[in-house]
Amino acid sequence: MDTRGYQQYKQQSINSMTPGELLMLLYDELVKRSTLANIALERQDWPLFEASLDRCVDIVNYLDETLDRQYPISHDLGRMYDYFTYEMGRIKAGRNKKELDRLRPMLADMRDAFRTSEKNSGGGQEKQA
Repeated sequence: MDTRGYQQYKQQSINSMTPGELLMLLYDELVKRSTLANIALERQDWPLFEASLDRCVDIVNYLDETLDRQYPISHDLGRMYDYFTYEMGRIKAGRNKKELDRLRPMLADMRDAFRTSEKNSGGGQEKQA
């Protein structure tokens, strides 16, 4: 099956997103992957568990790297991202369900806070043609 058309469509979709939409996409993926890690942990599917957490760390690292450091809140977000990365490393090393269950709502809360901020700033409005 030729997937070039799909890949081009996917790339074009990403390129046409606003920064707020991209941020929401990343946070949605972060929450999804942390949920997948939880499911894999319950099933003792270690390769999927580790791959899911590795992807979470990649997303958090990307979010941290793309912070605009000229704003004071960036310092606080950077510290939060460091904390998430540290905790995910601990969860992965110890296969610790309790800590993963504690971290997942924090990730969802961050996503929801950014979603609310995006809506309040007018970025959540539908695009005009």
